[in-house]
Amino acid sequence: MAEIVYPPVIGAARTLFRALDLKIRVEGAERIPRTGGAVLVSNHISYLDFIFAGLAALPAKRLVRFMAKKEVFDHRISGPLMRGMHHIPVDRAAGAAAFGAALKSLKSGEIVGVFAEATISQSFTIKEIKNGAVRMAVGAKVPMIPIALWGTQRLWTKGHPKKLLQRHVPITILVGEPLHAKRGDDYDAVTADLRERMSALLDRAQRTYPEIPPGAWWQPRHLGGTAPTPEEAEKMDAAEAEARAARHKS
Repeated sequence: MAEIVYPPVIGAARTLFRALDLKIRVEGAERIPRTGGAVLVSNHISYLDFIFAGLAALPAKRLVRFMAKKEVFDHRISGPLMRGMHHIPVDRAAGAAAFGAALKSLKSGEIVGVFAEATISQSFTIKEIKNGAVRMAVGAKVPMIPIALWGTQRLWTKGHPKKLLQRHVPITILVGEPLHAKRGDDYDAVTADLRERMSALLDRAQRTYPEIPPGAWWQPRHLGGTAPTPEEAEKMDAAEAEARAARHKS
């Protein structure tokens, strides 16, 4: 397919990152296949995660088609960009269409990016994930590649002001070993394995992150930060879901 929008967007983003002197560290990029389909499964801590997760595939000269909520495609500014980059809209009320589109992309040799937690983790730990990524990988007969992002939450995340022009922020991108699943496997067990791998990558990214001030809001509670605990974050998510449902009813 023609790539008119994606390369200039990447170029503009990288230019901005250099101007801001973001300290981007990528490890394991050689695990991204240079050809063929794959499901890139990332944690989700920032509204900018798809940009940074996509950087992991650049050394392999690959572009990632990310699955993102439909509302992003409806926006007058982000919508044309998302469509131009051939990302995949997800309507939570009709997820079968998005699943089918992702499967088609994978079978045609594309890399599809998935945020398996569905929403941003306000605790900055890995939330429970569903088996959609596993079902896609099995259906297309492609590997899953776990990724952990860390530091992106400092730029723009849920419940905190945007700091898009913050300078010198370290960003860590860790790419894990591919995980292969096949038809007949216990998808929930494979999903649990995937989550454990993502959690281990994220823990390493967090523990090797430089310059952590005590009590940082962007650090998880179990590592001395003041982010909500997973239990507190779960309650916050539930309250947001209830409020969203109430708005749709009115």
